[in-house]
Amino acid sequence: MVTVKEQPLWFKGEKWMVLTGLLGFALALVCGLGALLLGTDETPGSGMAKAFSFNAALGIFLLSTAAVSPYSGMGRKSRAFFRWSYIALGLYSYFAETVQHIRGVNPRFVTDGSAFDLAVANGFGMVALLLVAYYVVFAAAFFRKRASQLQRGVVLSVRYAMIAVMFSFIGGICISINGGRYVGLDGNLIWFHGLGFHALQVLPIIAWLAWRSAMTERLQRTLLHIAGVTFIGGLMAIGVQTLLERPLLEWSLLPLAALAFLVVTTAAGLRACLEAWRLKKGGSTLAG
Repeated sequence: MVTVKEQPLWFKGEKWMVLTGLLGFALALVCGLGALLLGTDETPGSGMAKAFSFNAALGIFLLSTAAVSPYSGMGRKSRAFFRWSYIALGLYSYFAETVQHIRGVNPRFVTDGSAFDLAVANGFGMVALLLVAYYVVFAAAFFRKRASQLQRGVVLSVRYAMIAVMFSFIGGICISINGGRYVGLDGNLIWFHGLGFHALQVLPIIAWLAWRSAMTERLQRTLLHIAGVTFIGGLMAIGVQTLLERPLLEWSLLPLAALAFLVVTTAAGLRACLEAWRLKKGGSTLAG
């Protein structure tokens, strides 16, 4: 007999953060069209291309945060404070990145800029620190007992994702301190910085697929541990390779280790997808 499971809590109560995330996609579309029309050889076209990727990335991040927020176990007031604080910080980030790049000004590293440009850059630096600080508190909530009393598989996957996100924040701080993404001749921090945030999509999706399968809870947790550990392992291999000022696309130990780790993560996701499909197919057969 196929049992009916409790509906998941994804996005529950997070309408405004979802809309803020979708705003990022709208702004990314505008900036992308601007880059296509103006070209990317020089500003403002090149800057609008950067704003395109930033707005899209922040939009995805806010949507992912909205998706997992109901599983944090935070109280109503604490969750509301985090929500509206993060929405405000996100809106400022959209403003600084989009408006300044349209004006042909780097919103983070200003040289010979006006008082307005310096104020926006200083504000952007403060906002970046607050984005990290608030998210540390948000991430910590998933490691409390109250969160574990919700859907255990989802919370487990989010715990691993939050560890990866913290590493990505560290990568972003390193980019700011370094004055750019490049380390030495061949190191590029952007891969380490960007990949960790995608754990917030990859690992909860695997948990959702496992939840929709007929696997035992023990097997689900084993699969989620494998996915989480290997994702973080791949991220760490990329980080060390970057700190060694070496490119990722070379036949050496660390890039191959990163590839192997991420292949295992993918395999865990495919296993969860297959098991969910088998249960759905079996349920459809029974219904027929």
